[in-house]
Amino acid sequence: MESTQGVGCRCTTTDVTVIIPCHNEAAAIGGVVDGFLAALPTARIIVADNLCTDDTAAIARARGAEVIAVPLAGKGRAVRRLFEVCTSEVVIMTDGDATYDPSVAAELIHLVVCEGFDLVNVRRITPVDEAGAAYRSGHQLGNRVLTQLQRRLTGVRLEDILTGYKAMSRRFVTSLPIRSQRFQLEMEIASHAVAMDFAYTEISAPYGARPEGSESKLSTYRDGISILRMLLRLYRDLHPFNAFSALAAPWLLLSIALVIRPVNEYFRRGEVTTFPSLIAGVASFVVFMLLLTSGWLLERTRTLRRDLLIVAANDLERQIALIPGARQSRG
Repeated sequence: MESTQGVGCRCTTTDVTVIIPCHNEAAAIGGVVDGFLAALPTARIIVADNLCTDDTAAIARARGAEVIAVPLAGKGRAVRRLFEVCTSEVVIMTDGDATYDPSVAAELIHLVVCEGFDLVNVRRITPVDEAGAAYRSGHQLGNRVLTQLQRRLTGVRLEDILTGYKAMSRRFVTSLPIRSQRFQLEMEIASHAVAMDFAYTEISAPYGARPEGSESKLSTYRDGISILRMLLRLYRDLHPFNAFSALAAPWLLLSIALVIRPVNEYFRRGEVTTFPSLIAGVASFVVFMLLLTSGWLLERTRTLRRDLLIVAANDLERQIALIPGARQSRG
């Protein structure tokens, strides 16, 4: 892919960190580290040793990467630990299975540093002859379904939300409180871009087959269900008033259904004999009001939380800008 960098672009000298969460990727990690060092010679490469029982950590160190041990299982936990040690202007996240193309890394950096995007997503394009080996049919179907569902619920405009290859700005990374434990991470990253009103874009790049000896750690059904649950939680957090209004609506309908008879009886006969129905209807209306009020309060809390995160991230940017030579520390 042809580079979009021009002469004198600041992205050619910016500091970059490539983070690679790994669990038993000895067959692939050497090629991944070599590929990114060839594409980004001055980048800092950090590999998370996420309970590896093979030679992943030793191979990564031998190829020139830093290795950080993460003793809690799960991709989300590994990336959270890696984010804690990232101070560079651009952070590139990729997988350790050698399926992503390092040659597009320069374009990712250009889009973040020179074009102003806080998140650049890499959409996976699989060659026809490698489609079965690179991308299992169950994973393809799940990706399409979950991507479309997230697009509808959160409004994010990305075609491949579950890709593990992304570039993020420093303020994006520092403002993202990762709650994911496993493979829900990609959904959380996409939703964060929408929640914080960050600029994001997407490019396409080849997605190849894993090398022999490397196996996917993603469980189609177990992780699919956990990702779906995360998506519903993210919708609740991103649009709390809408979510709680949807929960409140049935209680309002139940309340109306329960009080119609007592009210009608009162206007016809001047008395009410169906007190249990009236009491249940009023109780249902109280539940409706409590849910509606909770949604409104959480909507206000979400707005304030977003503002605090943005202010904190921007304040960190200003502090780093005051450090002499901070932006060229890796140059």
